[in-house]
Amino acid sequence: MSNSNRYVVFCLLLAGVCFISWKRSLIGVKDAVMLTGRGLILLAVCTLMIYMIQRLKSFFSPVCQEPSASPLHESSRLKQEQARVNQQNKHNEKTSDYVEAVIKPRQNLFLQQKMERYHRMTGETWKLGQGFTVGEDESETHDDVDVNETPYQRAKRRRRLQTAAQVPVQKDVPKEKTVIVLPDEPQPDAEGVVKIAVRCPSGRTIHRRFLKTWSSLLLLDWIKKSGYPPALYTLCTSYPRTPLLTAADVSLEDAGILMHTVLNVEEKDPSTT
Repeated sequence: MSNSNRYVVFCLLLAGVCFISWKRSLIGVKDAVMLTGRGLILLAVCTLMIYMIQRLKSFFSPVCQEPSASPLHESSRLKQEQARVNQQNKHNEKTSDYVEAVIKPRQNLFLQQKMERYHRMTGETWKLGQGFTVGEDESETHDDVDVNETPYQRAKRRRRLQTAAQVPVQKDVPKEKTVIVLPDEPQPDAEGVVKIAVRCPSGRTIHRRFLKTWSSLLLLDWIKKSGYPPALYTLCTSYPRTPLLTAADVSLEDAGILMHTVLNVEEKDPSTT
């Protein structure tokens, strides 16, 4: 409780004491008025004294405000800020080192493997080689170069030397492309007909009808014709997810396809091929 509140409570208590003493006494109205006037005068004197005391106290002892931030606190704050900055820099360095040493090589390897699979699927394996720079032999110098030779004559002589140094290479006979021919789909009401749906990695689903007595290799020809060569992809059952048995002497019935079935085209594990 502050000093001003204490003085107010004291004045109220004093007024209460005066009122109670008047009620308990046998004095008349005149004496009561005089007593009340004395009490008011006493209250005014007390209030004046309290006001003067506070003024004198504030005059002789002014309140000194503390500085908002001392030099010691400022230096401590600067040290903490510098420590946080150093810790953040170390963390950023570790993060960048991890990205350069682990994340980026892993991403590059994954991208290279995807490009290799894509080129093998499209038959453009020649793009996987390093190749040769066009005209890289033209930068070689020869001792018998004539300074009066024109660029056309120099290029003609270089081509003549290269042609003479070349060894005839026997060209490989191009392989004949295999044409995949699937038998016509049987009628839906024919005996032993099963409808097979295949979910492709691209998200689309293809459908076709087969006879249970047909060879299971027709399924491989079917997915190969749809763009998924058996060298890179395999057929798996939906549940349990196991590779489908396919061979020349295995029919669809022997492979376990006895009714309408849904199969999945999945990419083979490179480590098993």
